[in-house]
Formats: sequence, C-alpha cells, structure tokens
Amino acid sequence: MWTQRALRAAKMAAATAVGLPLWMYLRQERLLFERSTLSTEDAARIRSEHGHAEELRFTARDGTRLHGWLVRPRVGAPCPLLIYYGGNNEEVSSYIAQQQALGGCALLLMNYRGYGLSLGRPSEAALLDDALLIHDAVAARGDVDAWRISVMGRSLGSGVAVHVAARRSVGHVVLVTPYDSIVHLAQRRYPYVPVRTLLKHPFDSLSRAAAIRQPALFITATNDEVIPALHSRILHDAWGGPKTWLQLPGTDHANIADHARYWPAITSFLGTGAVRD
Repeated sequence: MWTQRALRAAKMAAATAVGLPLWMYLRQERLLFERSTLSTEDAARIRSEHGHAEELRFTARDGTRLHGWLVRPRVGAPCPLLIYYGGNNEEVSSYIAQQQALGGCALLLMNYRGYGLSLGRPSEAALLDDALLIHDAVAARGDVDAWRISVMGRSLGSGVAVHVAARRSVGHVVLVTPYDSIVHLAQRRYPYVPVRTLLKHPFDSLSRAAAIRQPALFITATNDEVIPALHSRILHDAWGGPKTWLQLPGTDHANIADHARYWPAITSFLGTGAVRD
C-alpha cells in the first residue's frame, strides 16, 4: 500500500515538475501582456470629449500600425513632452485628462501592439523597437521641444521607459512600481521553475540601469503584492544618475495613481528634478 502511495506521489511530483514549466512557457504572453483594447464607440467618445487630443498613427518597422494620442497644452511654442508607457492591462487613453496636471508639458499616450486601437501582437522586442521609433518621430515634430522629452513607465511599461532612457537622450525618467527584471520577479514567485530558460521576454532593466545618467523618480506602493518594493529598490540602487525614492502610504499596485501626491510629485520632478514635500 505504501509503495503504491509513494508511486502515485512521485508521478504527481513529476507531472507538476514538467507541467508547470510547460504551462508557464505556453501562456507567458497571455500572463505578461494582458491586452486591453478600445472599442470604436469608446474611441468616438474620446474624440468627442477630448477634441484637443491629437490622434497619432505610426507604422512600425515591420508594417504594424500603432495608435495613440498626443495631448498638448494650449500654447503655440514648442513644449516639453512626457511619453507614458502603460502597465500590463492598461489602455492608455484613460490618461488623456491628466495632461492638465502636467501644466505646460505635453503628454504622449501610445498603446502597445494589440492594445487600444494598435494592431499586432506584443513582445518585448517589438515594444522596445516601437518605443524608439515613436520617440524619434515625435522628437522631430516642430511643436515638441526635442531637448525636453521625458519618459514615464508604470509596471510593465517601466521596462520600456528604462530601455528608451538607455538608448536616447531624455530629460527625466519616472518609474512607477518598476521591477529589476521580469526574470527576477518570476523567479521569486516560482523558485523551483527554470524561469531564466523559459522566459522569452526578460525585460532586464537592471542590466541597463547603471549606464543611465538621467535623473529618475521611483514611485512605489506600500502594499504592492504584484511587484514588491524590493525589486524596485534593487533597480533604484543600481541607477547611474540622480534618483529620488517616493513610497506612497496606503497604496497598492492597482490604486497608486489615485494617491493625492502622485501627479503633483511627478509634475514637481519634471519641472525641477526634485519632489516637493
């Protein structure tokens, strides 16, 4: 009887050892890129409610069509710009109204492939290449001050923002609930799974951090169970430029942007490189 029980237990352990890694490998795109689309009705509503927001369309290097919005302050002179890279399940048009909180700074909201009205399928390589293409195209516009372009990434988007900061001369970097790398994050959750071998989209921000000299603002949540602050702190400590750490009390991964200090801290940092108390 004990031999049969031991044999069944061994079979279950073997099935788990093989099945869990296989499940993670096959589903990693769905887990990492939980796409949020935009209906034609919601797009029409945005156009009606935010007539000052300019719709932007870009064609990626592989022909994929990308869609987003540029919200500029009502001034004629070339203005500074903040490019925002959203989180895993974030359709970024929801932030159009937040440009008002940025004062004289324009806000660029581009949806990743497969998000919003952008076509195609997301991947790390595609998102990073698209981000550089879009940065360069917008920097060439006459109504944007190319010397005052900053980047902001939340959660998944923090890896995109770090990549752009490593490859382009940007002014400031805002990182909200950032990670050191998706590999390290996943390995912490699944310590017995060969994550490094299985993961196709590592988003290794840590390997890029030391070479970046631009000032960075790290905004974290006290109750973040999705990306524990430990992973944000590792990236913060490795950052090569001036850095500010801001942890917002009573917040978690989902509601951090609702905190009263969130947008004022970002606006202050973009204007002065510091966060006012």
